[in-house]
Amino acid sequence: MTRMARYYFGPAGWSYEDWKGIVYPPRPRAGFHPLPFLARFVNFVEVNSTFYRPPTSTLTLSWVKKIDPASDFLFAVKLHQMFTHVRRDFTLKDADAFKEGIEPLLAAGRLAALLLQFPWSYANTPAHRDYLGGLFKLFAGYPLALEVRHASWEDPEVVDYLREAKVAFCNIDQPVIGASLRPTAIVTNPAFAYVRLHGRNYADWFREGAGRDARYNYLYAKDELAEWVGRIKDLAGSSERIFVVTNNHYRGQALANALQIKNMVTGEKLDLPLDLVKQYPLLEDIVDRIRKGQLGLFSAGGSGEPAPSGKDGRR
Repeated sequence: MTRMARYYFGPAGWSYEDWKGIVYPPRPRAGFHPLPFLARFVNFVEVNSTFYRPPTSTLTLSWVKKIDPASDFLFAVKLHQMFTHVRRDFTLKDADAFKEGIEPLLAAGRLAALLLQFPWSYANTPAHRDYLGGLFKLFAGYPLALEVRHASWEDPEVVDYLREAKVAFCNIDQPVIGASLRPTAIVTNPAFAYVRLHGRNYADWFREGAGRDARYNYLYAKDELAEWVGRIKDLAGSSERIFVVTNNHYRGQALANALQIKNMVTGEKLDLPLDLVKQYPLLEDIVDRIRKGQLGLFSAGGSGEPAPSGKDGRR
């Protein structure tokens, strides 16, 4: 019998001040934490903070404990920028410290992937390929996903090399400007495939001085997401797990689009945060299919509960 692929959808990061009152309740109750809240709606998140600060095992263990009731919830972890952007002056001790920091995720079976994300300027050259080989060896034994943004990497020899190394090629959606990598559906590791949707904010993507929020301020339209549905299903034909990350995080757009594309790919009925539906009415067509009588994370009447299913699923 052919084994069905397992889909995972979720946003990149969860600690954003501008998500308050849009994704998270405007007045959260005592003890509120974003992770168990998100685990009510998605089964996966990508950790962005590790790109800026190496994690500690105490921190990652706390994440594991927070999502303990969600048995299928996974984390992808972004490798620190010293290895992918600075690319000098790090030591074996730095690599070991990073590994120690994510050990609780690995030990608990919660680590989906370790993402090696390189900048657009990192083109396909012999020196850069050699550097990748060293990095793959340094983090051997981890489920590795490689994100490169320059079109020169879409090369059959590169694909063959990644297949041999069992490193997943990251299929991305980004503003296609000049030599930017276009959308792909490439599988190089049968264990898992990886997709990152960055938005299509052409005006700010390469604009000097554009901050993080401006660059990733983009809400995908349904027809734009539909372009990816076929690619994602194609990936599922050759991979056991498909991880789909929405990185257009500003004002909760990442979660809105993650839930949309999850519904479009799987056809599953979903719970949706009520505040998010109010902010993004495009989600109302999913609200119509919420399972009747399904309980929310919070008790009835509390802000942040899933949108209810009334006669037409709307308020």
